[in-house]
Amino acid sequence: MRAAPRLGRDQTDAGTGEAELLVRLDGVERTYGSGAAAVAALRGVTCSVSAGVRLAVTGPSGSGKSTLLQLMAGLDEPTAGSVSWPGLTRRSLVPVHSIGMVFQGPSLIPALNVEENVALPLVLAGHDDDQARASARSALALMGLSDLTDKQPEELSGGQSQRVAVARVLASRPRLILADEPTGHLDAAKGAQVVDVLLAAADELSAALVISTHDMAVADRMTARWQMHEGSIHSVTESELR
Repeated sequence: MRAAPRLGRDQTDAGTGEAELLVRLDGVERTYGSGAAAVAALRGVTCSVSAGVRLAVTGPSGSGKSTLLQLMAGLDEPTAGSVSWPGLTRRSLVPVHSIGMVFQGPSLIPALNVEENVALPLVLAGHDDDQARASARSALALMGLSDLTDKQPEELSGGQSQRVAVARVLASRPRLILADEPTGHLDAAKGAQVVDVLLAAADELSAALVISTHDMAVADRMTARWQMHEGSIHSVTESELR
């Protein structure tokens, strides 16, 4: 397997010098189960993501895309190898407030309205409720979703739900946005809108963006691509950042 390089240059730096390294995986293995039932989701993956990157992680179902993003987010731990966040934390703790995750399926809490859903991560992080709500309204406004503030999740379309999930990420102002098959349950038009919102959010925050996807139309909008197969990164392509 070819080890993935540091992808991406800081777009604000006009491509000079190396961008700050945000997350790195070194020789990472992730196995679920044991014995005859063990499933190797990742096999000796070494890769890194730098500031400013727009990266698509592609590959068939079961190739390890979701596991890779969950490890980058600190939501899972490797069976072997290590994950570090050199540009996001000065300690060994997972830098949860610097990473935003958008999931494939429904992730909004049914009992909370849209504003409350967007504000919740900030409240859990210790922010004052009024401050969290103000940040939530600002993020929703930036995403063109102010008219949905008082709506319940059940009142939203699939595309609206995903856009609210992106607004929730934006409100926390992360430096790394991870999106796991964010268009998987949407038609082409709604999927394109969600990618528009993700790119706009990344630009607004000057954040790195990593999207796992089956959709080559989505992958083609990114400036770098990792192709995964059977738990390994088998190919790496990178174009000039625009």
